[in-house]
Amino acid sequence: MFWEKKLAQWVDEVKSRANLPARLVLWDGQQHDFGTFATPQVTLKVNTAAALPLLLEPSLDNLGEAYVKGKIDIEGKLTDIINISYSLARNTVTSAGKLARVRRYFNHSKTSDKKAIQYHYDVSNEFYKLWLDENMVYSCAYFEDGDEDIDTAQLKKIDHILTKIQVQPGHRLLDIGCGWGALVLRAAQKFGAQCVGVTLSQNQFDLATQRVRDAGLEGQIEIRLQDYRDLDGRFDRITSVGMFEHVGRKNLPGYFQKMHDLLEDHGIAMNHGITSSDFDSGETALGGGEFIDRYVFPDGELPHISLALESMQRGGLEPIDVESLRRHYAHTLNIWADRFEAHAEEARKLVDDEKFRIWRVYLAGCAYAFENDDVSIFQVVCRRAGQSATTLPWSRRYMYDKK
Repeated sequence: MFWEKKLAQWVDEVKSRANLPARLVLWDGQQHDFGTFATPQVTLKVNTAAALPLLLEPSLDNLGEAYVKGKIDIEGKLTDIINISYSLARNTVTSAGKLARVRRYFNHSKTSDKKAIQYHYDVSNEFYKLWLDENMVYSCAYFEDGDEDIDTAQLKKIDHILTKIQVQPGHRLLDIGCGWGALVLRAAQKFGAQCVGVTLSQNQFDLATQRVRDAGLEGQIEIRLQDYRDLDGRFDRITSVGMFEHVGRKNLPGYFQKMHDLLEDHGIAMNHGITSSDFDSGETALGGGEFIDRYVFPDGELPHISLALESMQRGGLEPIDVESLRRHYAHTLNIWADRFEAHAEEARKLVDDEKFRIWRVYLAGCAYAFENDDVSIFQVVCRRAGQSATTLPWSRRYMYDKK
């Protein structure tokens, strides 16, 4: 009786703030509508009374936990589900939508980082193949014209990066966080670079090594299962794509200092990474960051772009070009989410139900976050600080030269 009364009050309070095309169906058949719509777009089915405490504090992490643990099921189009989830979190009158976001820091030892990376990336290569592009590029694509398919857009992204940092034949290129090897393969095959790629994921290392072997590029590309902090030597070009989110905000100056130390005196580097739009907490809104940390990216931390640039300069690097790709990542994630839905039955055979649910809401939720400026993504080209201004290009025209 207590929970039923609380639930009815919560539904009325949400309805008074927002007319939502959603319906709540309890395990005993009771129904509550969040709006005046005859036919709801989204139906939340509550499978157990154990879900009610989470629903009555409907932050994104609570709603996400209820879903991934099977306490609730949600019917409807995935984009509608995400929109309704954000609306419930935003319009609740309980404390959930008003809690101050607390800046979190993590240890980021070599051992903990390796464990966190392998948790996320070693789900299975077959799982990622279902919804990524043919080259398995797991980062923001680049839609130069806006109508490219995902395979074309991911190759354009890699070419955009390699052109920005002016890779030339014979350059020694380091890719920190090389994934399944797409960038180093492209850099070797199209740009003539000598490449080293490092990853902490065993699955990525195995497949990237096999791809290099299959391409006959063992003499041009070396894949290492290695922490970036253990690297030595010097490189003409350095790329880091979708990796610095795992470094930790407190560690960013040291990360960029390491990049500085690995870069040749007149070398060029690029950091391509996700940033938070909240400069105080560095968290995504309404509990989304807590959900991602708990279920998707353990120990992940998103800096504000201002902190990223400050840390870069503290590490001895000069930022010389900054480009936002937020629209591109929103579109990339929508494509990934659609492909995931299209291959849902195949995905269920590769992972357990909880993992399936995590990834389903994660991809669509991230698309919403990028669309609505909760998070962004920037490509920052940099070089060792203190060089003459005459060594900088006059314009960005060279970035769009076609090879």
